[in-house]
Amino acid sequence: MQALIERLAGQRGRTLLEMLVALAIAAILLCAALPTGHALLRRQQLQAAVADLHAALDTARALAIARGSVIVVAPHAGGWERGWTIFADRDGDAKPGPDDEIILEQGVLADGIHIRMKFTGSASQDYIAYNSAGRSCRADKSQTARWGTLTVEAGPQQYLVRINMLGRARVCDPKKDGAACTG
Repeated sequence: MQALIERLAGQRGRTLLEMLVALAIAAILLCAALPTGHALLRRQQLQAAVADLHAALDTARALAIARGSVIVVAPHAGGWERGWTIFADRDGDAKPGPDDEIILEQGVLADGIHIRMKFTGSASQDYIAYNSAGRSCRADKSQTARWGTLTVEAGPQQYLVRINMLGRARVCDPKKDGAACTG
């Protein structure tokens, strides 16, 4: 018993002050890591949104060629940030309706991600349509070419999804690609 008491008396515990200092250091390190983690999460969310949009455009183009009909990608009510629908536009109004075949629907994007669209033709036409040749066109006139850029952004980070007059979509990063991104 005497040996146990001597052994316990020889052990030194941690003081409350030492524990508070260690806790303060851990809190400082955690706070320093949070902004980096948030930026990483935001970048991943933005890249996922761009990949989903690019895949939707490629899918719509491939289906238009395979089916020999107009396929449209249109934003949900409230804008592209609310998601989009790919559908066979049988009535040519660029809006999914009861007679149109819904092919795929994309859900709401992460908060803070915005999509702007700048295409040839009327500014009020917020959709992308593909004709049987795979060219981007107007929904009501499949022989009228339509091309432009979708800007997907979250704060200062952005990607451009460019659709040329042949209907091919490509993604570029203006910060990384520089002048090559504008062509």
